[in-house]
Amino acid sequence: MSVNLLPVLPPVLTQPTLFAAVPGFGSTAGGNTVLLIGANLGGATSVTFGGTPATIVSQDPLGFLLYVTAPAHAAGNVPVIVTTAAGASTPANYTYIAPPVPPPPTVVGITPQFGPASGGTPFTIVGTNLTGASVTFGGVPATNIHVIAGVVLTGLTPPGAAGNVAVQVTTPAGSVTVPGGFTYVSPAPPIAVSITPVTGSITGGTPFVIIGTNLTGAQVTIGGVAATNVVVAPTGTVVAGLTPPGAAGNASVVVTTPAGSTTVTGGFTYTA
Repeated sequence: MSVNLLPVLPPVLTQPTLFAAVPGFGSTAGGNTVLLIGANLGGATSVTFGGTPATIVSQDPLGFLLYVTAPAHAAGNVPVIVTTAAGASTPANYTYIAPPVPPPPTVVGITPQFGPASGGTPFTIVGTNLTGASVTFGGVPATNIHVIAGVVLTGLTPPGAAGNVAVQVTTPAGSVTVPGGFTYVSPAPPIAVSITPVTGSITGGTPFVIIGTNLTGAQVTIGGVAATNVVVAPTGTVVAGLTPPGAAGNASVVVTTPAGSTTVTGGFTYTA
């Protein structure tokens, strides 16, 4: 009994055919999913958009559909080609579109236009196209930046040297300088004119009021001992507090702010 052995023929490979890319357009940045429709696309080994390799996401086992991620490419029409073991496909057209260029920022002005050199002054800049903006004062970045509807920008000034500095607003579309800039001012030293009352018990706790100017942020010592419950009026002209305990006799009264210190004429006299 004889057995006829038939030769095993290799499978016939059919060249892939590409009908269309859906969608047929996308951003020059790439990254979007594109569906390729055709025939004999199974087993695709590569997909290119204008010669640039795309990422194959998934394949239809029947070879009709192929999902890919478009690569970045310059604007214009490019051929999409699928390659399998049988060769390269007929091309499908794909159009890269450049995203619109955002308009550069514009600014009208800044409020306030001056503040202490220590920084921390809340400011507001009004303009247009301010989305994504950063701000520098004399080249130093401002903090706590918030942009509202692209037309209002708020933040806090950084510290700076006394004098006028340029304020620059920068977005991905460009930079603009705020007219007039911002002026840093050094705080004026405190001036204390008088203290009332001028006498009090050695046990302390006597309410007192100091009148003067530039008293914002003041601390008070009497005889070198810190007074308690010290508050300063918003005008910076009145300081109130309670005397600390002290020895009988006259004691110096010193008012200190971030800008310096001053001694109240006549001091305060402790009585037994």
